[in-house]
Amino acid sequence: MPDNKIIEELGLAYKTEVAGYFFYNTAAIMVGDDKGKNIFNHLAKEELDHIRIISRIADSVKSGMGWVGYEEALKEGVATSKGLPIFHGENELVKRLERDQTDTNAVNIAIENEEGAVEFYTRLLKDARTPVEKVVITNLLEMEKGHLKILRWESESLQKTGFWCGDMEYSVEKEQD
Repeated sequence: MPDNKIIEELGLAYKTEVAGYFFYNTAAIMVGDDKGKNIFNHLAKEELDHIRIISRIADSVKSGMGWVGYEEALKEGVATSKGLPIFHGENELVKRLERDQTDTNAVNIAIENEEGAVEFYTRLLKDARTPVEKVVITNLLEMEKGHLKILRWESESLQKTGFWCGDMEYSVEKEQD
């Protein structure tokens, strides 16, 4: 018998990843910074991977077959954005970006979104019962943590703190007013 609680959680994860995918695509179009565009395009692609994994696992759990492994879910899940809903509905992230179409706002919204994803998958990991569940959720969690790190680096770059991915971008001595 399928676990209704995990099916509900996977449904929420799916909707969140779809919202993130559409947000990152929108942000990639709206931001002016080329590094930012690349980052948002990269994150959108990785959201597709998450969607593929979550949808495959949800289908398996719903059918009573239980969890499938991460790699299997990645291979067998919906492979492209063609499987996504045409009308993704209300997207609060996109609305917030449309109200303030700055690179900084896009990155700040993305950071908040990824922090929420880290919290969500951390909670799911605590409730995981089987080794397969733990591995899949850990992989998703680590990807979200990676997204958060990249976005924080982009934020530092936009704020001109002097570093991008650990490399000094400019010298304080050469800084202009």
